[in-house]
Amino acid sequence: MLDRTDAEAISRRVRRRILSTIHSAGAGHAGGSLSSVEILVALYFDVLRLDAANPKWPQRDRFILSKGHASSALYSVLVERGLMESDLLRSFGRIDSELQVHPDMHRLEWVEISTGSLGQGLSVGVGTALGARLTGSDFATYVLLGDGECQEGQVWEAAMAAAHYRLDSLVAIVDSNQAQLTGRTSDVMDICPLRDKWAAFGWDVVEADGNDVIAIRQALLVARGSRGRPSVVIAHTTKGKGVSFMEVGGHTWHGRVPTAHELDLALAELSDAGRSKGGEPRECN
Repeated sequence: MLDRTDAEAISRRVRRRILSTIHSAGAGHAGGSLSSVEILVALYFDVLRLDAANPKWPQRDRFILSKGHASSALYSVLVERGLMESDLLRSFGRIDSELQVHPDMHRLEWVEISTGSLGQGLSVGVGTALGARLTGSDFATYVLLGDGECQEGQVWEAAMAAAHYRLDSLVAIVDSNQAQLTGRTSDVMDICPLRDKWAAFGWDVVEADGNDVIAIRQALLVARGSRGRPSVVIAHTTKGKGVSFMEVGGHTWHGRVPTAHELDLALAELSDAGRSKGGEPRECN
């Protein structure tokens, strides 16, 4: 298990990789990638059961990045975890690359399902969890969604099905950064209170600071221990986390590429000497 010092150092390195990758490619989604860093670090370093030498090990836990636009965060964590060569990041977004702006299961073995069209990942997770039950497998399935994504009706159809089939091997994680492409989620289509909605659909609900590896790891372990019901972790995060001007910018950094000057400023903040604590996540009440 990571201690806090190592977890914070890894998270800073991941953020630097994310921003450098997006700037170099001239494409990507910085804000939502930065908000999900600690969630992915907790999963890949401490929670997921996997075989580094065999991405398709049958008994591996499954992870589905339903908010596929955060691919640069996933790829950067895979590099930090030693599951992918760092040189691959240089090809991010190229038409012939293994690393597409939205994950492609046919190009990268660590990707369970191609995502990018929001609202679909949880349905795949339900099918995956049902498949585990039918084959007598004990792997868990984790699905990371965005809070804006929870405006999609298919998410709630999947939530209803998961509760009906009592899929306790399924854990959903909502990256609740309260911002999406065109504004704050509360202004675009208010989805709060998230806890009450998921609970009403028959899910066990755990809440945590999603920008704290230790806190989110504990929440994920609690959720995985649920019996007879699926679980959801509502991870309270900050869009653009770790870079002060991106945190303030909120939704404006959803799909914007940092300039060379902005990249330099961000990397300076994310250095060991210059790092900023940043803002506190706001809860969806």
